[in-house]
Amino acid sequence: MTSLVEQWRAAVRGVGATAGDDDLGAAGEYLLSRWAEPQRQYHDVSHLSAVLAVVDRHAALAPHPDRVRVAAWLHDAIYDPRALGDENERDSAEFAEGLLTTLGAPAEVAAEIARLVGLTAGHATGEDDPDGELLCDADLAILAADEERYAEYTAAIRREYAHVPDDAFKDGRAQVLKALLELPSIYRHPPLREEWDAKARANLERELNG
Repeated sequence: MTSLVEQWRAAVRGVGATAGDDDLGAAGEYLLSRWAEPQRQYHDVSHLSAVLAVVDRHAALAPHPDRVRVAAWLHDAIYDPRALGDENERDSAEFAEGLLTTLGAPAEVAAEIARLVGLTAGHATGEDDPDGELLCDADLAILAADEERYAEYTAAIRREYAHVPDDAFKDGRAQVLKALLELPSIYRHPPLREEWDAKARANLERELNG
């Protein structure tokens, strides 16, 4: 956990935060406590670490990799499986802007990171948005996992939505899968698209037809 807090401190310093090390560290510890909440079965510290690992591995694809790292930390800062629509992403974006402003990040940077967080609601990026593309690609990397890991992911998602009856969950999940399959490409950056898109589509189609 300490190494994750150190990674947070370095990234948030990289986006211009001026708060002291103690305040930055306390913010990182608080965020980790959010990521460890009991309702999280997939959207937990392991997911955060996995997203950060993808961002680090492909940081050269983004002009502002530290912004992407901070957005990764904040993109599921607020997560309630019972929330409706994109409420979690909107609340996380608002929280992100407020926290970063409090930590002394420039207002325009805090607003931009909040925008990146908001993109994870639908994973739809506009033209010329390499930072947003990397965050979305990293967030969806699990879709291209091997069959065993993908099965673990889908089981964890089902546990998060244990309050939803089976038929309703199946219908809602099918809508999500179909929306992803209808995208021209699940992944935006060409090297990630080439590496992951076919694997992800195979997993999604197998789940949808299973």
